[in-house]
Amino acid sequence: QVQFVESGGGLVQPGGSLRLSCEVSGIPWNYYAVGWFLHAPGKERDGISCISPTDGAKYYDTSVKGRFTISRGPKNTVYLQMRNLKPEDTGVYYCAVAEGFPPMVVATYAYWGQGVQVNVSS
Repeated sequence: QVQFVESGGGLVQPGGSLRLSCEVSGIPWNYYAVGWFLHAPGKERDGISCISPTDGAKYYDTSVKGRFTISRGPKNTVYLQMRNLKPEDTGVYYCAVAEGFPPMVVATYAYWGQGVQVNVSS
């Protein structure tokens, strides 16, 4: 059974920072990419960033490139460091895993966490 423990969401002012964490168990860690998706109010769930299981390759959506950093930590954990946050970054952030390193679309990710809420507002 695949299980997720996500944390790090909250309320932050524009220009502020947050770090999201996602700990995943129940999968062979070295075979799965880990991604973060944003479900913003009134919009579809979109891929923000993901990291490959092997060579550390990373993907960033153009909306977050240069502001967000994805990394792998110990104990099957992936972090999303978010800096210079903007109101349009507001929404629920979902951690998800996909076998291999497929295109970052919802349909290619098999398992999903419950999501964490991020609110960027003054």
